[in-house]
Amino acid sequence: MSNVLAELTTEFLQSFADAFNRHDAEALMSFMTDDCVFEASAGPDACGARYQGREAVRAAFEEVWTTFPDAHWDNAHHFVCGDRGVSEWIFTGTRHDGTHVEVNGCDLFTFRDRKIALKNSYRKNRPSMAPR
Repeated sequence: MSNVLAELTTEFLQSFADAFNRHDAEALMSFMTDDCVFEASAGPDACGARYQGREAVRAAFEEVWTTFPDAHWDNAHHFVCGDRGVSEWIFTGTRHDGTHVEVNGCDLFTFRDRKIALKNSYRKNRPSMAPR
């Protein structure tokens, strides 16, 4: 483990979470490496849907806000250990048809050069709730 990695903190992950809650793609991408990877919690492959590279990752993040205009990650808890990190959260959001989602989830991170190289997301699977 390099000294650079030792500098990452839970505050780094909280700032990343805050950018998600602001729906701020520019800020989010400032946390990611140029060759970043995002593995979504759902998709056709064992890893979910896999997005590689800044443009694809950014588009995937923005798609969440398109699907859930009020997307929010609450009650975040983080830890960092060497080149790995974890964020736990509760996701809430409402689709355009009014169905509401509320699920627990987590992100597993791999860091490189004081940035996120891999964001691997997991969340509980539960039926959407009726429109509010």
